[in-house]
Amino acid sequence: MSGFKSYFEKSGGIDVADDATNLTDEHREEIRQIAARYPQKRSALLPALHLVQSVDGRVSPKGLEMCAEELGITTAEANGVATFYTMYKRKKAGKHHVGVCSTALCAIMGGDHIFETLSEHLGVGNDETTEDGSVTLERVECNAGCDYAPVVMVNWEFFDNMTPDSAIRLVDDLAAGNPVTSTRGAEITSWREAERVLAGFDDGRTDEGPAGGPASLLGVEIAAEKGWKAPDPAALPANDTEGESK
Repeated sequence: MSGFKSYFEKSGGIDVADDATNLTDEHREEIRQIAARYPQKRSALLPALHLVQSVDGRVSPKGLEMCAEELGITTAEANGVATFYTMYKRKKAGKHHVGVCSTALCAIMGGDHIFETLSEHLGVGNDETTEDGSVTLERVECNAGCDYAPVVMVNWEFFDNMTPDSAIRLVDDLAAGNPVTSTRGAEITSWREAERVLAGFDDGRTDEGPAGGPASLLGVEIAAEKGWKAPDPAALPANDTEGESK
């Protein structure tokens, strides 16, 4: 990758010639372990890229090369995947990734205001990292937490029903190193540690914190109160395949 030349004058601050890496032969072996879970090695690329990020804080050129070598694909193929998904970072991320949902419902409920407030408070724009390296701020698409809009995610853990004030307290606590616990999940560690979990290496904290909250479970409770159940498939009319074929 060191010989790669970009023909785009503005690369967003990405230095493709930066060969610095913390990856070792131990991480190469872990990529092999990930690949062994799949019928085809190339299918392991997504978790392997998360592993690279957990070590280098971004998808580094050396990380791309290692993934390509171990998974039997070209570096260009690995790079094509890494540049397609926004969850893979080409610039080194901060200790914590703070994603503010900007999809319709969260935006209407105050998500846009939260992002603007945090941007001003932290002194960074979208996908930028604070000078002290504590927080990378990003607008993200739907986090599937619409029943708790507006939501913010820290290292992919939920923070529900946020306001500009609570969002400021959140990032200040993160920057100060204070204990922070997700609304519906575990205590926050770091983005790199979360990336290692996404690579498939369990940190033993899967069941820490509630998985679902009252708003998500309300429909189940109403159904139980009223005795509602899903229809028995055996009692449903058989499909009229003969009629459909006519």
